[in-house]
Amino acid sequence: MGRGKIEIKRIENTTNRQVTFCKRRNGLLKKAMNYRSYVMQKLLSSSSPAVAASMNMLTTG
Repeated sequence: MGRGKIEIKRIENTTNRQVTFCKRRNGLLKKAMNYRSYVMQKLLSSSSPAVAASMNMLTTG
């Protein structure tokens, strides 16, 4: 059984909002970094075949 759907709304209490953000910050930053590297790979791979080959070598080791 999965998690239930929750309503997304602004946390009005400033202290509670800051605590919630501090608890979730690492996960949010990790997702942002993964997204950034994904976009860069797509951008570089579409620029030229030579760049795509170099990028493939770097990412696969």
